[in-house]
Amino acid sequence: MSTHRYADYEEDYDDYEDTTDVLDERPRRGGAHVVSALGGLVLTPVALGLLSWGGLRQQQLIQATLSTNRDPLGIALLAGGAILLLVVAALGALSAVGPILGGLLYGVLPGVAAMAMPEWGFRLVNLMPKSDIAYGVMDFLFIGGLLGVGFLLVGSGLANALVRRRREA
Repeated sequence: MSTHRYADYEEDYDDYEDTTDVLDERPRRGGAHVVSALGGLVLTPVALGLLSWGGLRQQQLIQATLSTNRDPLGIALLAGGAILLLVVAALGALSAVGPILGGLLYGVLPGVAAMAMPEWGFRLVNLMPKSDIAYGVMDFLFIGGLLGVGFLLVGSGLANALVRRRREA
């Protein structure tokens, strides 16, 4: 028998397994990050193009002709772009990477560049083939639409990341 006063209790602690390794392991999320990133990088510019083109068609019809007629194609383009942006934001449930990447690359950075140095905005738009989509993107860029959508996507991704952290904590 040991003379140490806690010696008898040391045997009881040997029976318990060390579970800190099990708690520190998180499930692998590489696939979710890749799917979300690809969705953000591919769907965001398509969505913004659809919104820009649909908005341009609506603007040309209503403002240029002072008409209250509706353009079904313009409305469908706006709806399609909005739905695709909703999909990009929803990809944040898988991983925050997609909405944050899409929002930064296609919204915040071009928007800030165009506001700070308007000639950069013209250069960015000139990289696109001349079409109604390019004119719509230029309008959307210089009225701050890309900047606003970009910040909303980044905010959506950050909110999803914070919610995930709270759930895991």
